[in-house]
Amino acid sequence: MTSARRPVGHRRVRAARKPVLAGLVAAGAFVGAWYAVAGAATTAAPTLAVTSTAVSLPAKFPYLSPGYNSTREWTRTATAAAPNGTLRVAWPASDGIHVTPLTAAGKRSGADTVVKGATEVGGLVAHNDGFALLTRVADTNKWKETAAAIVRYTGGKQTFRTKLTSTATHDTAPLLDGQLTWNGAKYGAYFVVHGAGGFADGHFGDKLSYVSAKGAKLSGGWSWGCSHNEGIALHPEKTGAFTSLCFDDWRSGLFVSTGIGAPDNAPVVQREQCWAGYCGGTFAGRTGDLVKSSTGRYATAFASRGAASAVKNPDDASGRGWTVKPKTATHQVTVAFLKNRTTPAGKAIRLTNTPGTEHVNVRLAPYGKNRLLLSWESLKNAKCKDGTCTGTFTGTHLRLIDWNGKFQSADKVVGARITGDIAVLKDSSLTWAYAPATPSYAGPLTGASPTSATLRIARLKP
Repeated sequence: MTSARRPVGHRRVRAARKPVLAGLVAAGAFVGAWYAVAGAATTAAPTLAVTSTAVSLPAKFPYLSPGYNSTREWTRTATAAAPNGTLRVAWPASDGIHVTPLTAAGKRSGADTVVKGATEVGGLVAHNDGFALLTRVADTNKWKETAAAIVRYTGGKQTFRTKLTSTATHDTAPLLDGQLTWNGAKYGAYFVVHGAGGFADGHFGDKLSYVSAKGAKLSGGWSWGCSHNEGIALHPEKTGAFTSLCFDDWRSGLFVSTGIGAPDNAPVVQREQCWAGYCGGTFAGRTGDLVKSSTGRYATAFASRGAASAVKNPDDASGRGWTVKPKTATHQVTVAFLKNRTTPAGKAIRLTNTPGTEHVNVRLAPYGKNRLLLSWESLKNAKCKDGTCTGTFTGTHLRLIDWNGKFQSADKVVGARITGDIAVLKDSSLTWAYAPATPSYAGPLTGASPTSATLRIARLKP
């Protein structure tokens, strides 16, 4: 992407997504810092015990990906639960996207289905008779880039492959950073697009598409929403538009916002300094989580540097841009709540205050009754430049919070990492897949990713 194609206000692109984008402290200290910020839990702390089982893979899984400034990111996997309680796990290999069938206990129940010609896990929905996958497939366009597609398998056979970008719609999908959801009647796919003609030629934006159970494109959504968005969350609704969240750095100014369809004046969740779509708390492997409560509220979590100041950018002729000065060099764990689909419930809540520690891979999931599981990875002795940090990995942290952002458990450091989508089981247990590898964030990823011949299937029971 050349500077001539960049909207005013963009500074740089994520360096390592070629060819598209060039270029605990001790646990006790952490607990003390967290309690100081948000207040100690007032009820008996539940036990957070993660168990896991190993699943052998028929192909090698490259478990690292280069992120912004070539930072080390976990390659995304997606774990999804079918209505009958069985599981599917999607993961990439050199021969396509593998979808591994598992029992409710997390053990292999059959051979992988390999979606040939597919690249990137952009989202997964598990059905009793198969699955639907949001991925990228070959396409013909001016940029020679891939197209976004939903691929449905039933009984081990492909039943439809619906492309969501094309020459006719003047867009491609060289990367997804996406989400795929299902409300029982239709799919919602939210993902990054690259303009290939028309008003957005050469620019990056995002797109929301709906597809029927039989693969037909439906009305609704939008063709161009938040610009240069690399943080996407989507929650299915029984009626009306699916609830979306974008971590956007252009159309709505330099901040994280709830944006729906080119949101010039989107409601602000948190003003943030972003770098061409990268705000620090979002990436394809840890795309934003959006959890809905029984009362209709929503919660999300992200890594934030905050805003020491935020003012309108006088160099932005559109009047929409903002200049944000970050509060800290490192990213801190932050949660935000929405009253409903589009209305923030007050200011975002910063839950850590350890400036020398970088917090990455921040995730959020429902946990039991009226609680949320918050997870993140910590890097001590952090050194930061251009919005990204390196450091010494000191653990994967789990902690429970309530729907007001109050702690409901002590900080728990575990060996099981969260490297993609989390599935919620019928008994409210959470399960996810990860590569059994020792994390390192000491430097950027150079060369090919290391690989793993196994996955571990983690489970956390309320």
